Amino acid sequence: MRRPRRKAEETKADILTAAEALLRKKGFAGFSIADLAAELQMSPANVFKHFQSKTVLADAICDRHTTRMIGRFDAKDDSVPAPARLGLVARRLMDAHLADIRDNPLFFEMLAMMASTDLPSGRHYRKLIEDLFESVVRHGFETGVYKSAPESTIGRSVAPCFAAVLHHVFLIHADEAELHARCDGLVELVNAALQSPLAK
Repeated sequence: MRRPRRKAEETKADILTAAEALLRKKGFAGFSIADLAAELQMSPANVFKHFQSKTVLADAICDRHTTRMIGRFDAKDDSVPAPARLGLVARRLMDAHLADIRDNPLFFEMLAMMASTDLPSGRHYRKLIEDLFESVVRHGFETGVYKSAPESTIGRSVAPCFAAVLHHVFLIHADEAELHARCDGLVELVNAALQSPLAK
């Protein structure tokens, strides 16, 4: 008896889920479309129909992973003042990356590789991070804690300030206690700058 035809979106979701599981086990270099097709009991051609290359597939997986990760920090909590929220956002993002390094080193290696490219997932990841920090700055301005106007470029300049605790180059093989101290220092420095009446 022939299996009923599945919607393209369902097949695509199944491919992404199975590919992510394989990438976590084997890493980008050890993973092949043939392995994935065998796991899904479909032909490699069927996988390529939905994802034109291994890179396109990895890009989609990275985008899904980072969108979900950052989405967890995006809920507004107006009871938390902006300076404290800035610290929470920076630390939670850093800890999420550290957890990936610890629990899924091969997968994190792929995430780091994709984030440093000009592929859609890398661009989207940077925008999500910028938007997240910008929303904290905007909240601080709206509540009168920060002095920089939300229309300024300062909100978008905050995310790069935390590269030393969010970029994979600084995270891999780093001492976690030292990273937490560095993160706290950066939060203190950025908060001081944003609360200064000289900030334009």
